[in-house]
Amino acid sequence: MSTSITLEELIVFLLGAPMFGDLDETELSQIVHLMQVQYLRAGQVVFREGTAGDAWYVVYAGSVEVFTGGMGASERPLATIGPPGCFGEMAILDGSPRVATVRAREASTVLKFPREGFERLIRDGNLAAYKLVYHMAKVLAARQRGVTQRLNEVLAQQEYAEHRTRGRPGPTCRSCRATG
Repeated sequence: MSTSITLEELIVFLLGAPMFGDLDETELSQIVHLMQVQYLRAGQVVFREGTAGDAWYVVYAGSVEVFTGGMGASERPLATIGPPGCFGEMAILDGSPRVATVRAREASTVLKFPREGFERLIRDGNLAAYKLVYHMAKVLAARQRGVTQRLNEVLAQQEYAEHRTRGRPGPTCRSCRATG
């Protein structure tokens, strides 16, 4: 994936991406100058869990996998992201260490937005940066809803298993505590 991407191709791609959908061409041009195009080989790590959160990314082509728990047999897959999905946006918002590892599933191209430049736009009161933060918040809220739903499913399965093992309701069964 070493073919270069033209500025026009980037603008058209970003205007079609939900994260950038509210930006006009002028606002987008203020953001694009921060961006770095990165070409990844299949299996190449973008960042590792626990490292400094220094940028966020948009998948332009190919796909990446997000996982926790280290490399190899102990990996716990969280998501697969393709165009025009984003990842690493929590780093832009709070600068905390990465909570997962991201690796290219195939030859891929990602657009990297360094935190330092993005923070400068925020400090300068740039409307485009604020619009992107709003969209990041929406993405994070949707992901949190998914995590909450999955957690509720796991807890319900645990309660069911407890009922089957004990043959009677246990102290952790929320539905049994509520009724009796």
